[in-house]
Amino acid sequence: MGNNSEREGFKYHLDGGNSEDGMMKEQDRLLPIANVGRIMKQILPPNAKISKEAKETMQECASEFISFVTGEASDKCHKEKRKTVNGDDICWAMATLGFDDYAEPLKKYLQRYRELEGERAQQSKASSNEEKIISETSNYGASPQTKPTAPLKFNVIERSHI
Repeated sequence: MGNNSEREGFKYHLDGGNSEDGMMKEQDRLLPIANVGRIMKQILPPNAKISKEAKETMQECASEFISFVTGEASDKCHKEKRKTVNGDDICWAMATLGFDDYAEPLKKYLQRYRELEGERAQQSKASSNEEKIISETSNYGASPQTKPTAPLKFNVIERSHI
């Protein structure tokens, strides 16, 4: 891995870091604990309780996992002289790091996400063109009718599919 991090010690030295000594603040390197708790609750029965210690442990683990995978993807981009890490880089990193069981479903998710984004862009363009035609031909000064776009829905991958 790159020499900018000590992955095992959760210490990240970044150029232009957020604190005076170049170290990231804990709140800047960790996922928000409320979000972690919310995700954990989704998989548990409604009456289940989660201790603060469990949330904090998962917060550390999830944050470190994201940093680990993103670091690998970033190294690949650096070697390829690219500045932007994309979804394909993340999928590649996960497979390279041995998370094949997660990389494949993630690739499918990414493909579907891109398809839906393409559809939304086409709908938006078509809607924009319709609005332009409507405003040019009638209802002078009135606001044109627009079609609502369907929200993106993402499902949690069930354990049996991994």
